[in-house]
Amino acid sequence: MDQTARRAHEAYLASAARTPGERAAWLTALAEALRSNADALVGLAVAETNLTEARLRGELRRTAFQLDLFAEELRSGVVLEATIDHADPDWGMGPRPDIRRVNVPLGVIGVFGASNFPFAFSVIGGDSASALAAGCAVLHKIHPGHENLARRTADIVIAALERAGAPKGLFAVIEGREAAVAMVEHPLVKAIGFTGSTAGGRALYDIATSRPEPIPFYGELGSINPVFVLPQAWRRRSAEILNGYAESFTLGMGQFCTKPGVLFVPNDSDDEAIRAGLADTLADVQPGKLLTPALRDSYASALAAVAGVRGVQVLLPGSDEDAPAPTVLAVKSGQVVRTPEVLHREIFGPATLLVRYQSAAELPVLAELMGGQLTATIHGDDDDDTAALVNTLTGKAGRVLFNGWPTGVTVSYAQHHGGPYPATTAASATSVGTGSIGRFMRPVAYQDLPDPALPPSLQEANPWGIARRVNGRFQSNGRR
Repeated sequence: MDQTARRAHEAYLASAARTPGERAAWLTALAEALRSNADALVGLAVAETNLTEARLRGELRRTAFQLDLFAEELRSGVVLEATIDHADPDWGMGPRPDIRRVNVPLGVIGVFGASNFPFAFSVIGGDSASALAAGCAVLHKIHPGHENLARRTADIVIAALERAGAPKGLFAVIEGREAAVAMVEHPLVKAIGFTGSTAGGRALYDIATSRPEPIPFYGELGSINPVFVLPQAWRRRSAEILNGYAESFTLGMGQFCTKPGVLFVPNDSDDEAIRAGLADTLADVQPGKLLTPALRDSYASALAAVAGVRGVQVLLPGSDEDAPAPTVLAVKSGQVVRTPEVLHREIFGPATLLVRYQSAAELPVLAELMGGQLTATIHGDDDDDTAALVNTLTGKAGRVLFNGWPTGVTVSYAQHHGGPYPATTAASATSVGTGSIGRFMRPVAYQDLPDPALPPSLQEANPWGIARRVNGRFQSNGRR
């Protein structure tokens, strides 16, 4: 691990001196390599993950698209946030020196692969792609849930980077718990990207922040992703809402980080109508094995823990087979107030909890009982009062949805995939979208340096042709 980290550091130093266009070309080369090897990679993924071929092909396309999008963002220079304040003797608070600021890469980044997205959050998924776009080197910890796929993907990535002219050692993989801990502790590793369990992530977070030189730990740990249905929306379209909810919480056998785990509905809801509204959709769900035996055990444990809370009833029983049928639990809001821990346990798999509330005025109070979330969803109509609930959820979630479902996380410029703890360990950061690149950079300001000594991104002639902010005004340059 130490030797790999040292090689990665040397590669990072070489990469940091390359132009945005060169680094962008490496990303597009990776995208093409994934597309060219799609059949072989998907075949390995099907064999190791219990996921369907259609799902995996879509995920691979998403991963390649993300690399292309990051390449374009890199070419534009937006991620550098180059800002120039020329010297101004008449500045409002006294003469201003010439100050120029730009983002620079952090160094070597450690990335932990996730079990539930073997392409999108694994070897060359979001964290690795954003770190490379930032100009960093990457050490990727292979997830044991898809070892063969990860090793083959890593071989393809390393070969593609070499063909594209990237420094040798810019990307490497490690395996095993001992190497993983050593990676988090290594002095040349400057930040960590993690997607996984709350317990595992918190343990690594504590190591990263207690080092002699603490480093940022961008961990995605766990989220319940509540859905709040307001009275008028429920009265007019409860059947439609139940159908959409059933599809969302069972998507991918409930193994999405954005799976909605709690549904709040009015207390006058009829049990039989709810059962009927859910049962029709759930009957079409084809049960499948969960990703790994360990996840199957964790699912059973979490489901039993929530079902065992006083006042929780089984509304729709599932099954305890290797490929479990979906389970729906139910509880009244008054009991939730007395035992709020029922809202704190994530059930990673095809199960959910329905909470009946007395009045819409309760919803902000119930929302406050929850921890930080990746998402929170409101279903409402024009005559539903949403203001108070939106204000509360803004403080609880990284993404607030209206009349939609959270399980779709597009890769775009405005996307935010994060949230307050325990959803993540860094609420201001996103692990999806172009904003994710900024996690692995830091700003440096240069004051009164002669033009030739400045980085090209800040030189007066703008040799890289990037977008910059000069004296407070944004300037776009179409040069590449």
